[in-house]
Amino acid sequence: MTTYAIIGGTGLTQLPSLMIREAVNMETPYGMTSADIIKGEFAGSEVLFLARHGHPHRIPPHQVNYRANLWALKQLGAQAVLAINAVGGIHRDMPTGHLVVPNQIIDYTWGREHTFYEGELDHVTHVDFTQPYDETLRERLVDALRECGYSHSEHGVYGCTQGPRLETVAEIARMERDGCDIVGMTGMPETVLARELSLPYVTLALVVNAAAGKSEGAITMAMIDRALEQGMDKVKTVMGEFLSA
Repeated sequence: MTTYAIIGGTGLTQLPSLMIREAVNMETPYGMTSADIIKGEFAGSEVLFLARHGHPHRIPPHQVNYRANLWALKQLGAQAVLAINAVGGIHRDMPTGHLVVPNQIIDYTWGREHTFYEGELDHVTHVDFTQPYDETLRERLVDALRECGYSHSEHGVYGCTQGPRLETVAEIARMERDGCDIVGMTGMPETVLARELSLPYVTLALVVNAAAGKSEGAITMAMIDRALEQGMDKVKTVMGEFLSA
């Protein structure tokens, strides 16, 4: 049986249906993880659950210790990663409440610890990142979404920005020209670090707001919180279908 790591983003700092066996407080060569890693069972599968932003939600996207998080999950036996991300919708077909399984990513971040391959090395290592998400896991996740009957997109380009501020209208326009369909702040370097550790990785993204310039008025946290509250039940249902398949 595959042991899955579930990385919860904004709106998913805990899993009420998780049968908890152990909470592991783990220090790594890269520092402490965002929160305790919860070992248990969810939807009949062995899982490791980690709240990306801590529990309670307190760590901004640019200060998440992505290296510690991924390294610890691998050490504790994770064989694949299901990452949950709250995102803004750029493409007109990806409105608030929509679910997306991205197949590509563009990195607009800077200054983050984005690789394990640095320092005193025996040799330089380059990893292939042509297809950043594991296609087998993507297909399974799409099957779960179809089974659940939720509005979703089976492909999409995730543009990852630095944060914690939201983007300007001009930045979103540029990202749209680049081909981005959704925008978030935590997809990188998490995705590539999983690749460096040979961990198959897939993302389920929940659109919680229209990106800057894509709707009238300012984007408010109240608006995002409402979308999270309404959408996370769908996310948990899809996770359960994915893990039990």
